[in-house]
Amino acid sequence: MQTFDWKEIKNIVFDLGGVILTLDRNEAVRRFKSAGLENADELLDPYHQKGIFLELEEGKLSERAFYDAVRTEAGKYISNKNIAWGWLGFIADCPEYKLTLLEDLRARGFRLYLLSNTNPVIMKWAMSSAFSKNGKNLSDYFDKLYLSYRMKCVKPHAEIFQKMITNSGMIPEETLFIDDGTANIEMGKQLGFKTYQPVNGEDFRGIFCL
Repeated sequence: MQTFDWKEIKNIVFDLGGVILTLDRNEAVRRFKSAGLENADELLDPYHQKGIFLELEEGKLSERAFYDAVRTEAGKYISNKNIAWGWLGFIADCPEYKLTLLEDLRARGFRLYLLSNTNPVIMKWAMSSAFSKNGKNLSDYFDKLYLSYRMKCVKPHAEIFQKMITNSGMIPEETLFIDDGTANIEMGKQLGFKTYQPVNGEDFRGIFCL
């Protein structure tokens, strides 16, 4: 497993889906299709969404406008509840040991950030007490959340990284970026970040040989 010089690292940036959360794209596709969106398989991707799903993550569509766009795409009425149910199908698991890891890293003095291509539907769940067994929400585990739909840009574009760097004051060379997307990791490397790319659902605690 990849190793790092932890004396050089002050910040750790995590992706959400595939890193903290274990994803199940097939379940999301199944749910959207069963709700009536026949081309869900073409629009949904584990790393980079397409069409109206990408526009939601880019902040180009509001949540309400997205619901209307799904109904237009499907050519039939689908309730907001069923559309949200489709999005939440992506979430297979939120392992408790990863949340414990985040708490341990902060206790050791690391500054933790989240950089995620995400949307308001997923974040309503993540920012609620339903996110973890102990009732904490996602923001309780990080110093700051950088969310694509709020920042109006998505990974792997350099713009979203630069906005995070400027806002946080982090130095990329002092920062470990953990993401399961190859294009995102490549951009992180170009900008000077130390990087680690786990596979979806991986237990990567072994890299933290502190």
